[in-house]
Amino acid sequence: QVQLVESGGGLVQPGGSLRLSCTVSINMFSLEYMGWYRRTPGKSARELVASIFSGGQPNYADFVKGRFTISTDDSENTINLQMSNQQHNDTAIYYCNILYRRKNYWGQGTQVTVST
Repeated sequence: QVQLVESGGGLVQPGGSLRLSCTVSINMFSLEYMGWYRRTPGKSARELVASIFSGGQPNYADFVKGRFTISTDDSENTINLQMSNQQHNDTAIYYCNILYRRKNYWGQGTQVTVST
């Protein structure tokens, strides 16, 4: 059974940093695609934050370029999102997403709030 569990969300001040992790229940070498998305307050759709295809280079939304970094740790089966210089409009629920055997899987989401 494929399961994704996000962690690391919380409250952070503007300009601060947080690191999100997504623990994947299957071998990450078999994943075709990995990504982080977010749903900001008042919006129903999730938007792409960062993604990486197997064997490819990371891809970032313009609004996080230079601030966020996506990475993977195959030894711990995690997909990580390092967030720096966070702004108020980074407040959102962040979701981990993978493509495995041509099926999409999502985590339950983790809340990130940027506030003083």
